Amino acid sequence: MDGLIDVLGSLPHAARRSITFDRGTEFTDWPYLQAGLGVQTWFCEPQAPWQKGTVENTNRRARRWLSRDMDPLSIEDRDLKNVCAHLNSTPRKCLGFRTPAEVFRKKLWDAIRSSGYPALAVKSHFSENSQV
Repeated sequence: MDGLIDVLGSLPHAARRSITFDRGTEFTDWPYLQAGLGVQTWFCEPQAPWQKGTVENTNRRARRWLSRDMDPLSIEDRDLKNVCAHLNSTPRKCLGFRTPAEVFRKKLWDAIRSSGYPALAVKSHFSENSQV
């Protein structure tokens, strides 16, 4: 959780308004995450994958490289970063054939401009070459 708080906490508040969880066990410490980021948290209803369609779609795409039967601890950091880079640099129809990275960067810079947040602090985490 501390890693998520460090990375997401470096974003301007306008770029991290809420987090939605499914009912999985990986976020049982959600109050710590909520307090650390100062954001609203929401839980999807059980057996309601349509409430987090983007996550489900991204998971399906990630399964092209990371099968369900893989031990998550066996995945090398560089391999995971490569999958993230590929997912975030693939144009999507729902984004007007822009990439998730392009859309995120634009929204991030818009949030920075509107909030007066120090741009240099964010730029070091989310540069043009970032896997975000």
